[in-house]
Amino acid sequence: MMKEKIQELSQNIFNEVVANRRHLHSHPELSFHETATSVYVATRLDELNIPYIRMADNGIVGLLKGTKPSEQVVALRADMDALPITEANDVPYKSQNPGVMHACGHDAHTASLLGTATILSQLKDDFAGTIKFIFQPAEEKLPGGASLMIKEGVLENPKPQAVIGQHVMPLIDAGQVGFRAGKYMASTDEIYVTVKGKGGHGAQPQQNIDPVIITAHILTALQQVVSRFADPKSPSVLSFGKVIANGATNVIPNEVYLEGTFRTMDEKWRDEAHRRMKKMAEGIAESMGGSCDFNIMRGYPFLINEEKLTASVRGYAEDYLGKENVLDLDIWMAAEDFAYYSQVADSCFYRLGTRNESRGITSSVHTPTFDVEESALGISTGLMAYMAIKQLGN
Repeated sequence: MMKEKIQELSQNIFNEVVANRRHLHSHPELSFHETATSVYVATRLDELNIPYIRMADNGIVGLLKGTKPSEQVVALRADMDALPITEANDVPYKSQNPGVMHACGHDAHTASLLGTATILSQLKDDFAGTIKFIFQPAEEKLPGGASLMIKEGVLENPKPQAVIGQHVMPLIDAGQVGFRAGKYMASTDEIYVTVKGKGGHGAQPQQNIDPVIITAHILTALQQVVSRFADPKSPSVLSFGKVIANGATNVIPNEVYLEGTFRTMDEKWRDEAHRRMKKMAEGIAESMGGSCDFNIMRGYPFLINEEKLTASVRGYAEDYLGKENVLDLDIWMAAEDFAYYSQVADSCFYRLGTRNESRGITSSVHTPTFDVEESALGISTGLMAYMAIKQLGN
């Protein structure tokens, strides 16, 4: 049977997948700078005799056609970029690039998709249809590599009927995967604010226009945008993680600088919230004698898993892994540029468990101690290959 054949192949290439993951982990590259990673992926595809093209500078798109005729096309996506984090793990495959680390598992995603390509290249006489392998740059940085690749035609010539992506999740044990149909991840916007006043001596506040006090009022009031204007049934998050006044114990500064993020799952409300935040902040500053430059950098849209496709893909996972190893996921207010695919094509983005408490592999993504339980790579490659073949109708 096809399932058993794929499972056998995934075990046969397991050591190769781990080696690829460790090489990529040792040589991480930041968003829009994945030059060596792109070359590495291209070299592996050359070895598999899978033709490919380049997109968005460092992106690679491979195309594998089954020998049996079919117009069906499925796209499989992996991201390749790393983060500006100094790795704290003491492992043989530790990052060799100072200050850069695969702290979000994109090394595992890329190695997994290379493994999936290896399996499918050995099965092309057994399936009908076409499989696109999307190795995408710059997931971690706006405007997002997905948006650039879509603009350059990654979802055309041929056009896939489904786009499937996976992402590691350290909250789920290795050996398990998670799914959620419908709205799953939030949109994300970056907020940059400068509150301006008139600085001076802290002992003579009557002579100043204190931007620190103005900022305090703005920060408190802006939370009302979520608590009093957002529909309680639609999740919204407004957080400010950076506030710089740069005065002193007795010095009121001329201005205060803020950075924050706004996330939601409703595009109409997203636009309204932007308008309300800007108007509120500027109005408060003006009413207190100061001014406010309120700038929003629009980021990724919300991610939605198409209901029918997700039900099908989840079913394939249950068949491949057993129902007990397929979990339900809750809404997650983090963001992913896979959302761009989900806004224009039927898409499914699921989670691959990589946790192993017995080995201490429990750290969250985007932390210096993040790592993955590599036994999960024996699942990630075969599962995605099985999903692709089943989705093509084989």
